[in-house]
Amino acid sequence: MKPEAVLEKLKPAPVITGHVRLGDLDDQLLTPVGEKPPLAWFIAFAMTSTATLIGMALIGYTIATGIGVWGNNIPVAWAFDIINFVFWVGIGHAGTLISAILLLFRARWRNGVSRFAEAMTIFAVICATLFPLIHVGRPWLAFWLGPYPNQRGIWPNFRSPLLWDVFAVNTYFLVSLLFWYIGLIPDIASMRDRAANKIRKFVYSALSLGWRGASRHWRHYEKAYLIIAGLATGLVLSVHSVVSFDFAVSLVPGWHMTIFPPYFVAGAIFAGFAMVVMAMVVVRRTMRLEHLITDYHLEVMNKVILACSCLMGYAYLLEGFTAWYSMNDYIHHTFLQYIFGTYWWAGWLTITCNILIPQLLWFKWFRTKYFGMIFVSLSVTVGMWFERFVIIVSSLHEDFLPSSWHIYMPTYVDYGILLGSFGLFFTLVLLFARVLPVIATTEMKMVLPGSQPHREGGSHE
Repeated sequence: MKPEAVLEKLKPAPVITGHVRLGDLDDQLLTPVGEKPPLAWFIAFAMTSTATLIGMALIGYTIATGIGVWGNNIPVAWAFDIINFVFWVGIGHAGTLISAILLLFRARWRNGVSRFAEAMTIFAVICATLFPLIHVGRPWLAFWLGPYPNQRGIWPNFRSPLLWDVFAVNTYFLVSLLFWYIGLIPDIASMRDRAANKIRKFVYSALSLGWRGASRHWRHYEKAYLIIAGLATGLVLSVHSVVSFDFAVSLVPGWHMTIFPPYFVAGAIFAGFAMVVMAMVVVRRTMRLEHLITDYHLEVMNKVILACSCLMGYAYLLEGFTAWYSMNDYIHHTFLQYIFGTYWWAGWLTITCNILIPQLLWFKWFRTKYFGMIFVSLSVTVGMWFERFVIIVSSLHEDFLPSSWHIYMPTYVDYGILLGSFGLFFTLVLLFARVLPVIATTEMKMVLPGSQPHREGGSHE
């Protein structure tokens, strides 16, 4: 093969296809903001908002009546509420990984998907925080959990991983929100300059914090962006590790395992990327962004999903190996419950959706075609939710004492609140797509052809 052909094959794939000019980029991404949405958007919004209202109504019913309307029992005191909490916290990890870690590594393909992934992180954490609040049963007394001096002499137990969750998730939300907002400032300033409505112009002016695009502004912006990216990078590993400590530091068979922190982190990135791919496919198609969110973007994200699937398979095998090698009757019994017990169907559904189906991504057709990637991503989303179901319900419903064994059966309230959480998430996604640009124009301009200076005899790549 000629040297020129070798260099051509090694050349990185373009992250923007077609001929795109700076003005065209602004027009395509900023003009739809504030315009009347198409009919399909209103239909989707009506469906998601209806699901949200159903969930909120059932949450209100739970608060008024008590959590006895759920299917929770003894010994399955943790059920749908904690399953949903762990699931939604995990969904938010892909956004931080794409935005923060890939920014530090200067991965050029992240620019087209980072803004949307960051927004999904915020919305997923909002959904997640609902469940611990209603799980306490009396959310109006939640202020007792705050670590402040009080006359009641009540102090939180700082040695409890449940309290670690409070600090970890709140820190994760605040850092992710700040990271997202700082990245939005230049685009908000551009919308301020294009706004004709006085009210909208005033709102954008306040949110843009006086941004004028001066060189001093850009220096401060890039410095702050990198610092917060560094903070967020640690949170990718720490937050879901802390969530896993809710289980790993307990003595419940099937939970007390050192593999849980990396296992939960890999699962969080796995589920998060699957949700990002599903949402990005719809956004790419409906907003005609095929030249900015290219096949290369989707293929790279699908490769990440495939890699995480292999890690999850290793974790599942290690659980079986631990149950065999430990010679512990309780752990052995719990692992057999995952495969052959009352909820065997959930265990095998988890293995099928998380391990077997993602192997289709070894084939290029599934990594590049809408049907293939949506099928795999939807399977992963279902599988990761049921993985949390297996971990929590299958481990708890048969504990150390056979006299306390009890089958868990969710009620319509459990299902309705789960539906409402998905409705809330996608309602926020739809609102975001109409209020703010789904792609960071400033970052895309950095990778436009010809935007980087050429060195004589070299290439800007």
